[in-house]
Amino acid sequence: MSPEGQAELNQGFSALQEEAARRREARSKGSLPRIHIGLATCGIAAGAVETRKAFEEALVERGLQAAIHPVGCLGHCYAEPLVVVENPGFPSILYYNVTPGKARMIVKSFLEEGDPLFEYLLGATQENDLIPQVMDFPRFNQETRVVTEKSGRIDPEDIYEYIAEGGYAAFVKALRLEPAEILRIVRDSGLRGRGGAGFPTGIKWTRAMEAEGDGKMVICNADEGDPGAYMDRTILESNPHQVLEGMAVCAHAVGAGKGIVYVRAEYPLAVRLLGKAIGQAEEAGLLGTNILGSGLDFHIRIFQGSGAFVCGEETALIQSIEGQRGMPRHRPPYPVRKGLWGQPTIINNVKTFASIPPILHHGPSWYREIGTEKCPGTAVFSVVGDVVHPGLVEIPMGVQLRTLIFDICGGIPNKKSFKAVQIGGPSGGCLPADFLETPVDFESLTGAGAMMGSGGMVVMDEDTCMVDVARYFLDFTQKESCGKCTFCRIGTFHLLRTLERITKGEGREEDLRFLQDLSLQIKGGSLCGLGKTAPNPIITSLRYFREEYEAHIREKRCPAMTCRALTAYYIDLEKCARGCDACVGSCPVEAIFNTPDRKKAVDQTQCVKCGECMVSCPKEYSAVKKVSPPHLAPVIPRPDGGARHKGKEDLSRSAQSR
Repeated sequence: MSPEGQAELNQGFSALQEEAARRREARSKGSLPRIHIGLATCGIAAGAVETRKAFEEALVERGLQAAIHPVGCLGHCYAEPLVVVENPGFPSILYYNVTPGKARMIVKSFLEEGDPLFEYLLGATQENDLIPQVMDFPRFNQETRVVTEKSGRIDPEDIYEYIAEGGYAAFVKALRLEPAEILRIVRDSGLRGRGGAGFPTGIKWTRAMEAEGDGKMVICNADEGDPGAYMDRTILESNPHQVLEGMAVCAHAVGAGKGIVYVRAEYPLAVRLLGKAIGQAEEAGLLGTNILGSGLDFHIRIFQGSGAFVCGEETALIQSIEGQRGMPRHRPPYPVRKGLWGQPTIINNVKTFASIPPILHHGPSWYREIGTEKCPGTAVFSVVGDVVHPGLVEIPMGVQLRTLIFDICGGIPNKKSFKAVQIGGPSGGCLPADFLETPVDFESLTGAGAMMGSGGMVVMDEDTCMVDVARYFLDFTQKESCGKCTFCRIGTFHLLRTLERITKGEGREEDLRFLQDLSLQIKGGSLCGLGKTAPNPIITSLRYFREEYEAHIREKRCPAMTCRALTAYYIDLEKCARGCDACVGSCPVEAIFNTPDRKKAVDQTQCVKCGECMVSCPKEYSAVKKVSPPHLAPVIPRPDGGARHKGKEDLSRSAQSR
């Protein structure tokens, strides 16, 4: 870059930084309290919009003034709506599950009267002598935030808040460097693609830079389709500028002039915030033509996908953008040589691009100090299922599964035991308790039979049927198959049909060998990652939970009592209270009737096994029982007939034996 270009670059970015500092100073002037409300999708779903309105109304009613500051996701989805209140004279306090009623109480008690309301807070966000800090708890202090460092702190709709926090400084630094130097920094950092494959990012970028072509492209793959996964969506909703900055650095390094964020249309908030962020960056001169006088032209647009899971595979994604049906194609050539419209194309995940600015800012050595030697940096997981504190977690690579599930996420609720964890999306493997010491990194998880994937993690307790889990995930991948490969299209259909028979009590002994053999054939004969990994839940559950398959097939019994066809509900007459109609009102099909002595019974021919009767039965009685196999449930005749009769004495003995 010429000296004139350097001067224009420095002057232009300095002006942006000065404006950001001026705005921050204006916000912090005076002694007004500040109320930070998380308004990402998880917060909105929990009622954060109504909570914000309640704060606004309560402030007006009590004649108080405070600045309400919308922010992104803090990651603690179990505690939404989350609110941080800064009241002069007190430490900043994080409140959880802030309903509109709690919002009004916080305004009255804390902002007006100075009472922090200890029963509603998680802790203070800064050191003090009055209130315990949130950093004293493992859910906070065992995270290492790199990608999500600014999430929950800045307003994602204000580019100047991002700049005030050091945003776009890494991009400006990169503009002063030669592309080869940027590539060296990324290679030395050891960053691997966070979309699941774990390919070294620096090598991919270098190959794209070396490829011939004058229309190179940079694509951010935000097509997040795994059930229970929401890492990419949350990052885009909380800090879209960090992703755009990473893409811009990549464009300068490889010589690309255009970028695309491929995001699914089912993420309307992410699409809106991303579009606004692109517009703000263009207006500030950080995207577009001749960026800050550097001579770099880089334009980004949004492409909304239609929700096909297979479009998360990079060649299928390219087909989709080109207007064709999203189907993977053979490689080589790889996209870095011949991608979108035949031009060299870089495709990286949201988390990969969001990792670039911190690496440029702190240096590759700093990044390598986080994580492991082979897998530096952090991993961002959405931990869902049977855990006390589900949500978004960013941890260093190499942390053990036990630490993540039990220490950080609080373990299994309701005093139940851990059974399995499914890692890597619907195609990930299911690992039992024996693997809780497994480090979270690409090689360790693959060796255990699972995979890193893009970061989805489902925790399951003792009441989970592993056969039904395999059926559930295979049903998803089978429906999402594009149909191009015979093994994937037809093979997964036969796997699913076999699993459905087993969960209905119609399994055969030879099904176990059939599931194993066909799964291996599908893995070997499929073209893309969807087919190659679709059988993983079956393979791992057969390996680690084979006894459950055998119980379903040989005993027609579901050990977890989850499979409806293999379970039944009945009412223990010794515990049933006369005149209690709780179960009657909850039954959707009127399968519960009165016995001659005014107790209740279940008509097994009408019961749809929804379990509502067990939920509604008062705990002091706990009269509703669940059994597997279903023939263990005693059958009581309706007064008008319709069920086989059983002697009263036999019924009483049967109920007592249960």
